Parts: sequence; C-alpha cells; structure tokens
Amino acid sequence: MKYVAKKLAGLIATLAVVSFLVFAAFAVIPGDPATSMLGTQATPEKVEALREEMGLNDPLMERFGSWALHFIQGDLGTSYSYQMPVSSMIGEKIPVTLALTAMAFLMMVAIAVPAGIFCARHAGGFLDRSITVVNQVIMAIPPFFSGILITLLFGLILHWFTPGGYVSYTQSAGRFLGYLIFPALAISLPKAAMAVKLLRSSVLEEMKLDYVRTAYSRGNRTKSVLYRHVLKNALIPVVTFLGMTLADMVAGSIIIEQVFNIPGLGRILLTSISNRDYPVVQAIIVCIAFLVIFVNFAVDLIYKLVDPRITLD
Repeated sequence: MKYVAKKLAGLIATLAVVSFLVFAAFAVIPGDPATSMLGTQATPEKVEALREEMGLNDPLMERFGSWALHFIQGDLGTSYSYQMPVSSMIGEKIPVTLALTAMAFLMMVAIAVPAGIFCARHAGGFLDRSITVVNQVIMAIPPFFSGILITLLFGLILHWFTPGGYVSYTQSAGRFLGYLIFPALAISLPKAAMAVKLLRSSVLEEMKLDYVRTAYSRGNRTKSVLYRHVLKNALIPVVTFLGMTLADMVAGSIIIEQVFNIPGLGRILLTSISNRDYPVVQAIIVCIAFLVIFVNFAVDLIYKLVDPRITLD
C-alpha cells in the first residue's frame, strides 16, 4: 500500500505541474483569444473590454487557481469559438480516440508477442532474419506516412475500405470499428516492430541464464522451458515498453485521425489551436496528459506485481 500511495502522490503532483505548464504556456505564446473572436478589425477598446470580461487581464496565478478549481469539479470551461461547454465537446470526441488507441494497442500485442516468441525460438534462421529486416523497415516509417501508404494500398487500390468514409459509433458500432481497423494498423505496426525486437532479445538473454540450464537438466523440453519459465521473466521489460507505448499511442491516434479524416480529439484540437480557443486546447492536453500519466501509473503497479523485487527507489 505504501508503494501505491507514493506512486499515486507522484501521479497527482505530475498532473498538477503539467496542468500549470500548459496553462502558463498559453498565457505567454503569441495570439489573443479576444482578437480572434472579434476579428482584426475590432477597435482596441472592444478588444480590451472583451479581455476584461473573459478575465484575461487577471494575474496568471489567479486565473490558474480558478481554472484548476473548476476543472477538479468537472467544469472544463466554455469554448470561446462555439460558446458551449468544453466537457460536452470533448465527451463527444474522446470515445473515438480511445477506441482507436485501444484497437491499435490490441493489434500491437497480437502481432508482437507471437512474432517475438517465434523469432526467439528460430533465432538465426531465415524467417528470423527476414522478420528482422522487415522490422527495421517498419520502424523507420513514421505512423502518419504508414497511414498514407495504407490508404493508398487498401483504400484506393484494393478498395477494402472507403477513405474518408467514417461512420460514427452512434450510427453503427460495427461499421465504426471496421473503419478504425486500418488507422489502428498504421499506429500499431511501428510499435509492434519495436516490441518484436525487444521481446526477441529479452527471451534470448533469459535463455542464457542458469535457471534455464537447470530446467533442461530436469528433462523439460524447450517449449515447456520457454512458456513456463523464460517467458514470465522475459516479459518484464516488455510490459514496461507496452505501457509506455500505450501512452504514446494516445498522441499517435490524434495524428492519424487527420490522415483518415476521423473526427476525434485531433480535429477539434487543431481547430481550437487555430482559433486560439484556449479552454478547449487546455482541457484536451490536460486530459491527454492524465491518460498518459495514469497508464504509466498502472504499468508501475503491474510491473510491481510481475516482479515483487521492484521498489520505489
């Protein structure tokens, strides 16, 4: 419990620091929400009056304290551009981004674990070398470019899906998930390639240790040794990598949404940045930060369960 409590305290402190940095960043970067709302032809008097009404002239710490208090209570503010609660705007979009992230993560695990074990069992063979080469190529391709290639191949050439033919989850859950398959593939492939390489190396390192030779000396076969002894220890660094990857996939999903024309958090985030709609941008970035920090927190707990030797130090 002490380990969990300290990790939880660290999570809260990290989120508080990230929230302040995000809030402070938008206070110093160029651009004025009041001018963006009124237009460049507005008189300085009207701009100043609107800034006063919006509270933009208040001291930074006072504005942050007010924003943080409302945020904790579930009030994410009101959009400058749309004049509607930010929570409603995000609530409509976040299921899309989370579904895309979850599908990409499951694809990555489904590809990486069997492939990594296969490569380790057949290390040095033709298929192992072939998969290693393919891995290197895939890791060198950015996800957004993978998305473009997948759209070209599966959308425009093979016609397996209609580019831009997104269907909302409120209309058809099946068609919604079907459309997400290819964007999720674009996100998962580079991460799966990295996970295959890591798992292969981890298994091969474990196979050199004394406890493996002891298991063989007791008459165990290779398959039994691998799955009953080696894999549990080999997965420890992989679990950490998967957790970090899951957090990274949230940001990756936002980028891929633009390539596949998916109306998730990515589209509303870019639009809000262009419009200097800071309440929306701040809320989205803090929510993403929370997801990333929470995932890392969960990974730490899982890591502790997998390897009880791990301590906070």
